[in-house]
Amino acid sequence: MGLEEEPTEPVRRGPGTMGTVCVEIAVRDDRRLLDALASLDRQQRRPDRVLVAASPATPPELLDEARHRFPALPVTFRQYAGGVVDARAASLADLAETVTAFLDADERAPPEWLGRLVAPIESGTADFAGGPTRPLRPPEGSIERYSVLLEASIYADVVPRRVTYLPLQNTAWKTSSLRQLGFDARIPFAEDHDLETRAARAGLVGTFVPDAWVYHDKGAERSFPRWARKRYRYLVAMAMSLMKNGELGRRLSERRRPVAHPLRFLEAAMKPLAVVDAGFRWRRVSTPAERAAGRNDPSNTPNGR
Repeated sequence: MGLEEEPTEPVRRGPGTMGTVCVEIAVRDDRRLLDALASLDRQQRRPDRVLVAASPATPPELLDEARHRFPALPVTFRQYAGGVVDARAASLADLAETVTAFLDADERAPPEWLGRLVAPIESGTADFAGGPTRPLRPPEGSIERYSVLLEASIYADVVPRRVTYLPLQNTAWKTSSLRQLGFDARIPFAEDHDLETRAARAGLVGTFVPDAWVYHDKGAERSFPRWARKRYRYLVAMAMSLMKNGELGRRLSERRRPVAHPLRFLEAAMKPLAVVDAGFRWRRVSTPAERAAGRNDPSNTPNGR
């Protein structure tokens, strides 16, 4: 598998917890990983383990620096082939804790974050839970402002009604449920929607925890071509997930409050192309049975329950 480092100090656990918690961070080449780890090192509810799911392309010096900078944080370093979804899928075999939480390298968690996020799971009221993001700093430039407004809109208007739209990077799960469901690597940028939709249909309960927020660093989103490519890839992957789960018609009929930014018109223009592209891609990677199930499945899970 690659690099692995076991904690050498006993883990400190908070009072009244019901099990162990692993926080997983998938990373390729992002020095903001060090800031994410620093925020985990300050958690009031100490993680029992932090799994850094790295890529073979991750610079060794970044992993070495992360390994030595946080001696009190129980960090395991592993390297997995493929992209982020491949790493998350492969890492399931390495998860031994009761609960698994996901944080991205470009996020920083306040000290209360982990305790608040896992509380509904440890209390037995939810099988998975997620919180929102806040911008790390005031946005600079049009692209960054749009990204911040779009993310705020998702958490304010969409997630409270449908927890199947929770972005994965600030969620916690019963590890046994994650293993049961798995990740579908055919849907590389909207794996959270696919996972959460399948979880809801399996009868698992998801909940939104507004006070379990993290800071999200949007500082890298200042190149228009890069943003456009990234956004288009996400729209294609989301359409594939909707097709797989029989929700494309419902989604296209939804009416949401538009984001007050000119880039929303460009995104609206991208969506029809993305749907057509997704149709060709899903047909190439899916089975006839999956396509038939997606077309004929009338189920609807508005609250993810």
